[in-house]
Amino acid sequence: MKVAQKLYKNGEFTKEAGDQLTRKGNLLVLGFGGKNLLVEEDIYTKLKGSYPTGDIVLCSTSGEIYDDVVSDNTVSVVAMEFEKTKIKTISININDVPNSFEAGKNLFNQLNEKDLAYVLIISDGGLVNGSELVRGIENVNVNKIPVTGGLAGDADKFTYTVVGCNDKPAIGNIAAVGFYGKSLKIGHGSFGGWEIFGPEKRVTRSVSNRVFEIDHKSALELYKQYLGKYANELPGSALLFPLNVRNEDNTSSVVRTILSIDDDEQSMVFAGDVPEGSYIRFMKANFDKLIDAATLAAVNSIMQFHDAVAAKPKLALLISCVGRKLILGKRIDEEIETIKEVFGEGTLLSGFYSYGEISPLSPSAQCQLHNQTMTITTFNEEIDSDD
Repeated sequence: MKVAQKLYKNGEFTKEAGDQLTRKGNLLVLGFGGKNLLVEEDIYTKLKGSYPTGDIVLCSTSGEIYDDVVSDNTVSVVAMEFEKTKIKTISININDVPNSFEAGKNLFNQLNEKDLAYVLIISDGGLVNGSELVRGIENVNVNKIPVTGGLAGDADKFTYTVVGCNDKPAIGNIAAVGFYGKSLKIGHGSFGGWEIFGPEKRVTRSVSNRVFEIDHKSALELYKQYLGKYANELPGSALLFPLNVRNEDNTSSVVRTILSIDDDEQSMVFAGDVPEGSYIRFMKANFDKLIDAATLAAVNSIMQFHDAVAAKPKLALLISCVGRKLILGKRIDEEIETIKEVFGEGTLLSGFYSYGEISPLSPSAQCQLHNQTMTITTFNEEIDSDD
C-alpha cells in the first residue's frame, strides 16, 4: 500500500507528502474541503486530471486536517493505492430513496460481495438522518463488517453540505466505498472526552431526532435553563453543550448535538436520533479531556492489533466534530498533534471536521452515529513475501 497527500490552498496544490504512486494499483482519492472551494473551483476536475484511473470521493467540511495542522478554506487530499485490496465506490442521493434507513440498506447491499472487508461512508450532513442511515446499514450487515466514516460539514453555518463520488459534489449525496480482500488491515477508535453534569432525565416525547419533552416539560425551556447566559446564543451555543443519551435497557450511550431549535413548537432537532423513553444528561467541555480523548482514540485504533504491520498504519483517517473545533478554538491543533505523537512520522494524517462521526465503539461491535467525538480509522495492507 502506498499513500500520498497534498493540500489545495489559494488556488493551487501547495504541499505534497508521502509515497510515490505507481499508478498500477487500485487507487482511491479522498478530498475534504471548504464547500465554496469544492463547488466554485471544480476540484473534482482538477483531481481527475491528476488521478485519471482513481475513484474520487469529495465532501465539504467544517475544517480540514492535513498532517498535524487544521485549516479552513483548503482541500486536504489523500490518495491510497492498494496492491492487493480491491475497492468499489457507489453513491445515491437521499432524494432518490424513501428515507435514510433505506439508503443505508441500499448502499450496503450494493457493496456486500465476496471478501468484503470494510466499508467507508461519506454522507451529506444536512438532509440525511445519520442515525437512520447507520441503522439501515447494520440491518443488513449480518457478517459484522466494520463500517466507519462521517457526515459532511458546512463550517458552523449548518445551511447545506455537498458530497461527490466520481462526479462533482452536490447536495444530498451519500458515498460508500467497499474494500475487498484479506490483505487490508483496518483499525478504529472513537472517544469524546466531555464532562457530564446534572441529574439524569427521561425523554418523554420525541420523534426520530426531534425532541419535544423531557420529564414531561418543554425540552427547549429546560435546555435553556441549563445553558443560562448561553441560551441567548442558541442554536450556535448548543455545540458547547451536547447531551449524553442512554437507551432504556442501559446497553449503550451516545453523544448528541443540537442542530436547530423551534421556538414555536418548543422542540430541538439533533444530529442523530434521541428515542422516546431514553435517558439524557447534559454535558460540557473540558479542554484537557477533549485532547486526551483524541489520544485514546489513536491508541485504541492500533491496540486491537498484535502484528507490526497493522499497528504501524500507513494512513490514519481522522473525522472529528465541528463542536470540538469551536470549543478548542486556537488549541485545535493540539488535538491533531497529540494523535501524531501516538502514530509517529511513518503514518500520514488526513481528515476533516464533520457534522457526525460513524464508527463502532469496539471491534466486532455495530457501527453507530456519534457526535462530538474524535473518530480514527487506520489503514495498511499486508502483502505476503511470496507475492
